[in-house]
Formats: sequence, structure tokens, C-alpha cells
Amino acid sequence: MKIIESNKQINIAECYFNGSIRRPIKYLLYFILIFFMSSCTDFIEVDPPKNVLISKTVFEDSSTVESALANIYYKMREQGMISGRYGLSSMMGIYSDELNYYGFDTNYIEIYTHHVSPSNAVVLAWWSHAYNLIYAANDIISGVETSVNLSQKQKEEFKGQALFVRGYMHSLLVNLFGSIPYITTTNYVENNKVTRIPVNKVYENIISDLEAAATFMGTSDDTGEHVVVNASVAKALLARTYLYTEQWELAEAMADDLITNYSLELDINSVFLKESSETIWQFKPNGVSYANTYEANQFVIRFIPGQTYALSDSMIGAFESGDLRLSYWTGSATSNDGLTTLYYPYKYKALLSETDSLEYSIIFRLTEQYLIRAESRTHLGNIIGAQEDLNMIRNRAGLDNTEANNKNNLLDAILHERQVEFFTEHGHRWFDLKRMGVANEILSPIKPNWKDSNFLLPIPETELEINPNLKPQNSGY
Repeated sequence: MKIIESNKQINIAECYFNGSIRRPIKYLLYFILIFFMSSCTDFIEVDPPKNVLISKTVFEDSSTVESALANIYYKMREQGMISGRYGLSSMMGIYSDELNYYGFDTNYIEIYTHHVSPSNAVVLAWWSHAYNLIYAANDIISGVETSVNLSQKQKEEFKGQALFVRGYMHSLLVNLFGSIPYITTTNYVENNKVTRIPVNKVYENIISDLEAAATFMGTSDDTGEHVVVNASVAKALLARTYLYTEQWELAEAMADDLITNYSLELDINSVFLKESSETIWQFKPNGVSYANTYEANQFVIRFIPGQTYALSDSMIGAFESGDLRLSYWTGSATSNDGLTTLYYPYKYKALLSETDSLEYSIIFRLTEQYLIRAESRTHLGNIIGAQEDLNMIRNRAGLDNTEANNKNNLLDAILHERQVEFFTEHGHRWFDLKRMGVANEILSPIKPNWKDSNFLLPIPETELEINPNLKPQNSGY
């Protein structure tokens, strides 16, 4: 694969001063002295690393392993599918029925109009970035396993975090592209020849990695800010993965574990503040150039014209009368002539230019676990239990208890609740439409170019050219 070939030196050096590695190996020792100058042990607060050296020496010292992990989380926050700048929240928002797009970027327009080409730059960037992070995680896994100086506890903690990253990135890839390679090695020769494996096998590997990660890591959070991956974060993704693979008992049990150990934020206006009690994992801005979230900066409309995104009419129309989420989680802007009013996501309200960090970018929060448990209980025939979970979320939003009282009605109610709860959050809406088999029904009337093949994105054509083992291309491209 191209992404693995282009990064085959990551286990030696990811970045040097002013260029690639050309010096004799002896010069590596000099760079040990300046290794990870800009990193710190707070995984999410780290500034962009200027020089990242990953070698056997790295895995003999806990602080440098922490810096290697910091670099991974920094890249998650700043780039690729998870970033609040051009990740799933916006791209899958315009791909589904959440957002309208008003910009001029041809790659974004392809996504918005369901004309995605195999040469789409966003698709290639997501694929490449994900496998870059997977490669880096594999390097940490293999490095700490052979370390002499790290304690067993340190090895398990670091390996657990790296396994989570590997499982998480593959979970996003499989949902977007279908069958994909599952990369578990840093051997670039092998990686250049990998083949795609069936979706069910990908999920088996994801679950194996996450179960191991949850076992290796503890549940403590020394920062008190939920910015470090721990066992609870791995369990949150496990619960989602069990749900996606229709393992209802396991999904219910895992969600129940998290619900027992976390508390729902009862104030609807505080859910997305950095101190929210329901946050399981969030990205902390670096505290230097960006004080708050990319999400607020991207979605809040300052003036019309000039907007890039706005909530669709169908999204605004999905809210029931009296739903506090419409009042507190959306905003509106009107043009100077008074003729145009647009609504925008207002979950994150503090802009980047503000000096105090009021909000962090939330990746996993407890509300999802309530709705995972509600859906699992519905399939298991526990109608009353499912209603109780659903009502917890509805009541917080100022709504009455659900009237759904049978399996089909409850599943419809849960899908609707997920729509108004998770809009513009990491592609939840698209993944829900796809996995629950209603994407065609909901999107075909509002997306003129909708085709059945749109359930998957195309494999980037450059990857197919470099590694023919990745063929065939996904249907329809």
C-alpha cells in the first residue's frame, strides 16, 4: 500500500530537520538529545512535534513512548477523519441529510452531491491518514513488547492505547470502505502486498484489539479531563462495535458497565463544556494557537453570504416541539437584507479566537451508551428497559416519555433520537442510516444522485495502482 511504503521509515524517523533521512545511522544518536522537543506527557495538550524519532531507544524510556503516543493523538486531532476541521462531522454531514454545503471545493462538492470519484482528495487523505496512524500504533506495539527497561505495567498501558488506536481507525475505515486490509505489522514489504479481508473478519480483529486494550489499560484519568485513552474509552468503542455487529447481549452489557461508572450531564447546555460529567473521551486544544474547538469555528455562521455549511431543512424539521436541543444546540443567522435565515450546529459555541478553553472536542460521551443499551434491549425483547433508557435522553431534552411500545416503533424512535442527539458528530447519522437499512429510503428523495453503490466510498485509485491486491474497486466506481 502506498501509505505504508511512503512511511516505511517511521520506525526510524518520522521527521528530520529540513528533509528526509539521508545521513549515516550514527547521526541518529545526536537526535536522541532533541527527541520530541515539543511533546509532553499530556497526550492531547502536546504542541506539534518538530522532530520525531522512533527507534529501539524510544521504547526503553516511558517518557518517549508517551511522546510517541502524544504524536498520534495530536495527528488525530489535527488531521483526517476525526478532526473537527474536515473530518466525519462535516463530510458525512453533507453526505447524509444533516448539512447543506455552500462552498466551492470540488472534492467537497463531490461528497455533497454523491458524485465521489476514486481520485477524490478527501477520500485519499482519510485512507492515507488512517493507515499512517495504524502504522505508528503498530510500531509502538512491537516496540514496547521487546522493551527491556519498561515495567510490565507500563508495557500494558502503552500497548493498550496503541491497540485502541489500531482498532478505532480500522473501525472507521470498514464503515466507510467495506472490506479493507487489517494491518498489524510495520513490515512495509508485507504491507505493500496486503489484500482486503471480509467485513466480518475486520470486525473480529477490531473486537480482539479492543478487548485486549480494555484489559491492559486502567480506568483512571489522572488529568481529570478525560483527555487520555483508558479502558473506558476502549469499552465505549466496544459497545458501539458490538451494536454494529448485532451482538445485542454484549452491547447491552458493555454499555451497562459504562452507564454504571459515569453520570449523564443533566444540564442540556453543559453537555459540550469541557467539564461535562458525561464525557468519556475528548481532544484538548493545544492551549497555544487554538483555545477552543475546530467544530465551533467551522459550523458557526458569522454572516450571510459567507457560510460554508448550514443545517438542512430536514434536520431542523426533525426536532419535536419543545425539544431543548433545538434551542440550545442550534443557532441561526439572517442576512442583512432579512431575506435569508440559516441554521447551524451550535453544540460548540466558543470560537478559536477566544482565550479561555471552554470546550474540548468530544469523541465519546455517555448518551451514546444509553441509546446503545436501548437499541440492544429492544432487540432482546426488553421493551420497558429500552423505554427507560430512551426516556432518560428525551426527558433531559425537555420531552415527554416515548409513546413507542413495541419493537418496530422503538427502533424507529431510537433512530430518530440518535438523529437529533448526535447531529454533526463524527458521522453518527450516516452510519446509522447505513447499518439500519434506511439510507435508500431517506436519502433517495433528497439526494438526486443517490445510488445503491453510495453505501461505500471508493478505494482511492492511487492505492489500487500501487497495490493491485486491493482490487476490485467498490461497486459503482
